[in-house]
Amino acid sequence: MAKQATRAAYGQAIAQLVQENENIVVLDADLAGSTKSGEAKKVCPERHFDMGIAEGNMMAVAAGLAASGKIAYASTFAVFATGRAYDQVRNSICYPNLNVKICATHSGITVGEDGASHQALEDIALMRAIPNMKVFSPCDGVEAKAIVKAVADIDGPCYVRLGRLAVDTVNDEDYKFEFGKGVVMNKGEKVAIIATGMMVQESLEAAKELDFNPTVVNIPTIKPIDADLIKELAKTHDAIVTVEEHNVIGGLGSAVAEVLASEKERCPQYMIGMQDTFGQSGTPAELLDHYGLNAKHIADFVKNI
Repeated sequence: MAKQATRAAYGQAIAQLVQENENIVVLDADLAGSTKSGEAKKVCPERHFDMGIAEGNMMAVAAGLAASGKIAYASTFAVFATGRAYDQVRNSICYPNLNVKICATHSGITVGEDGASHQALEDIALMRAIPNMKVFSPCDGVEAKAIVKAVADIDGPCYVRLGRLAVDTVNDEDYKFEFGKGVVMNKGEKVAIIATGMMVQESLEAAKELDFNPTVVNIPTIKPIDADLIKELAKTHDAIVTVEEHNVIGGLGSAVAEVLASEKERCPQYMIGMQDTFGQSGTPAELLDHYGLNAKHIADFVKNI
């Protein structure tokens, strides 16, 4: 299957959007080449703004543009978008419920050699805890394009989590994104593996290594999460395993656990992800193996339970 980084898909989608919708503006924090928001600048330079290395200011300006009726897409690395600019995201964007779409790249452990300081492992937790914010984590380029386009029509703040690493394409080109809905990628039995982002690909590969056929589910919308699907999986499976390239505290695993906590009929849940630790420098493949996030480790984990 063809490989594409979700950040590259974002660049293609935003370049199309600015040509189709003159109300869209794009902001970046001196990283337009890396985030790929620079693709919008190539086709519509008058609506692309480089705000420099000043992420808080970028979010505040995006809020001002949105308050003036624009749809503002703001991009930088995930660790800066959610950490350095948190106050502006919370108070200037989410509190007044403005139309700012934060498309943050270089998330997760697969940032690789940039090391712990640049590996955003808590961004989902930070963003989904803020009222009015919607949170998305596409698994491949096809889904990333669909989500980037879809959030233009979703009212209020949106956070789209994008990656640096090129990943396998697992969706067909005719894929249709449904806001707030999970996608059953493989219908099976016994264990339901619920994954998000590039962990969907790793989970699908892990399923091939097992001596039974597990269900594999892609969750592209973290908030609002598909509670009905999760409840149904809990009723029809012996166990649920969540898989994320994120800290197990506050991310997908926590969101699933919150759904199941009040249910009378539920099954055991296990969480694969970063186990409350920072990352380190290394190649993406080395880091996925070291932290137990590749297909082999997922398969071994499922076998053990």
